[in-house]
Amino acid sequence: MMDDVSVIPVLGTTMYLQDAGEGRPVLFLHGNPTSSYLWRHVIAERQPGWRCLAPDLIGMGRSGRPDIAYTFADHVEHLGALLTTVLADGPTPEGLVVVGHDWGVALALDLLRRRPDQVSAVALMEGHLRPLPGWDAFDPGGRELFQQLRTPGVGEKMVLEDNFFLDTLLPAALQRPLSDEELAQYRRPYADPASRRALLSWPRQIPIAGDPADTHAALGAAADWATTSAVPKLLITAPGTPLVTPDVIHWCAGNLPHLTVTDVGGPAGHFLPEDRPTQVADVLWSWLQSL
Repeated sequence: MMDDVSVIPVLGTTMYLQDAGEGRPVLFLHGNPTSSYLWRHVIAERQPGWRCLAPDLIGMGRSGRPDIAYTFADHVEHLGALLTTVLADGPTPEGLVVVGHDWGVALALDLLRRRPDQVSAVALMEGHLRPLPGWDAFDPGGRELFQQLRTPGVGEKMVLEDNFFLDTLLPAALQRPLSDEELAQYRRPYADPASRRALLSWPRQIPIAGDPADTHAALGAAADWATTSAVPKLLITAPGTPLVTPDVIHWCAGNLPHLTVTDVGGPAGHFLPEDRPTQVADVLWSWLQSL
């Protein structure tokens, strides 16, 4: 299947999927508030022998907006159902590679734990790998902001009414300015407050001091599994990023077996595939080819 776009029926709704190339499948998972569009530069540099699968997570991008809470468990369930459909014939003997950014990191590690017979490698960048013990462990630059986002009423106004994530945070956080059309691609699916419910749920799903308990348990179990899993792992880093700090890199290097850590340089912020698209693509495809 080459350069196809599909709308896949999933659990009574639909999920949007970019499907490019043929061969061993590599699944690209975005986070908040982006979409599969985040991966356009990386997928454009794909190598022969690889099938790139890039979905919009449920409630995001061009995927459906079912009447659910958009918890981490909801995303896990819908993503799992999507993969069951897309990989109905089973992945290639070499297995499925999962690449994650932001919440895509947690989803990638969760897939590694749930599908150890399918997931054969994971690549991670700028996402929470483990639950946070408290607010002191949160990025100091974003701590007050995310406390506001988690405050009832305040978060609703910021995200649902004012479209804070797309109109304010995304453009402000980028080190490489996007064109008006690129920003429009991110904003287009979020025309009204009802379309933004998943964006509001995500900051409230970050497990901080055990809350929410189910997401805390899920991320903890996935991180524990990753420390025992022998599959190849890649951690893509850049100086000064807010989530994957030197302390996080140190923990990963000491606890994740078969890990490669690669720094793509700066300037770069949280949105590495946007800020350093060429460098991320080069590092990722070089590592994938080495598998």
